[in-house]
Amino acid sequence: MVREVRVWLLDQQPHSIMRWLLRLLFPERLFARRLGLEAQQRLLLAQARAEESTVRTHVDNALMFVDTLAEDLPFDSAIDTYIREMGIPEPLASTVAARTLVVLGEELVPYRRRALESAAQDERPPLRLDDSALGRQRHAVKRA
Repeated sequence: MVREVRVWLLDQQPHSIMRWLLRLLFPERLFARRLGLEAQQRLLLAQARAEESTVRTHVDNALMFVDTLAEDLPFDSAIDTYIREMGIPEPLASTVAARTLVVLGEELVPYRRRALESAAQDERPPLRLDDSALGRQRHAVKRA
């Protein structure tokens, strides 16, 4: 058997030998064939969920890193240090840094609290355009 394989290998071109070795090492069933449209969509959704989970985990860990190093480093340096130490590649690194800064900003000045405070200062009643239109119609009926 070994002798037959040697003879066959000697008769083949180099590219076909490489193809044979690759098929031997990596059988076809390991490599998926083209997926159907629905399967591709499910795969895309699963990948998006996994990436979002990864980003969320990195943001949580970066916030913990910022809290831990609050006495030693400013928050932006702590975020940069976290990204560098974890070896996060660039497209993901900028996303993690931006979302971490957003969370820190919300903790410092929450948007909802500012919106509620500004609404409380504004004592004017809400404008209801439908009510004024109905009032005109009522007045028009009374005049007729």
